[in-house]
Amino acid sequence: MNKQQLIEEIQKILGKDATKACAEKALNATIEAIKAGVKKNKKLQLIGFGTFSVVERKARTCFNPRTREKIKVKASKVVRFKPGAAFKAK
Repeated sequence: MNKQQLIEEIQKILGKDATKACAEKALNATIEAIKAGVKKNKKLQLIGFGTFSVVERKARTCFNPRTREKIKVKASKVVRFKPGAAFKAK
């Protein structure tokens, strides 16, 4: 499912009165709220759906698969998603 298909699904759920533009605004607002919540609190938990959290990746040494050259990768932060029990069940 891509973003347009998700917007169409949201429109169906909202009912006949909702337009695609309204559904797109709702989706974009939700995504922005999730980003802001994760950035501010380092963790966002939606009961029944899952948890978004920031995790530190350590610096490591990898290699380029084409040239086999070793590359040093800096430490970084990544966002992880752990689905909740209700989400896993579906």
